Amino acid sequence: MFGLVQTLDKRLAQVEQVLVIALTAAMTGIMMAQVVMRYFLSAPLFWAEEISVQLLVFTTLFGLSLLVQKSQLVTIDFLPQALPPRARHALVALLGTVMLVLFVFFTWLGWDWVNRPDVRLELGATTQLPRWYNFSALPLAFALMAWHQLAAVLRDVQAALTGPDPVAGVSA
Repeated sequence: MFGLVQTLDKRLAQVEQVLVIALTAAMTGIMMAQVVMRYFLSAPLFWAEEISVQLLVFTTLFGLSLLVQKSQLVTIDFLPQALPPRARHALVALLGTVMLVLFVFFTWLGWDWVNRPDVRLELGATTQLPRWYNFSALPLAFALMAWHQLAAVLRDVQAALTGPDPVAGVSA
């Protein structure tokens, strides 16, 4: 079970990485087309800014999920670093569980918000497309963060119970 969760976590992160790269490329392409259309052809793309902002939000949220998976969020780690390895992993697992609960709570709040009738009816200013699909990125990204955090907590619990595996390179 542990191995399956870790494998799924890595595969999901690979998909997210491709998604973030594709979203960034699309945003860059749209903005480059906007510059060419506006300044060289005097025919701006009226929807370019709105779509680019949405792509930027998607990129940011899914990029945050990748940071959770790679354990690269900013942390204050002077206490865990002062502890022996097994105690460090136990503390990190405890703190990770708190983060997991927060991610699940934010996912629930996000889905509740997206499913409100007033949010479902909101339309984009220039595209007139429903904005709920854009807003859905928030709970989806938090659900992905929760999954990555669960995998990290399981890794830390295993390391706290058995000690770090020097062959696999498990580190804090």
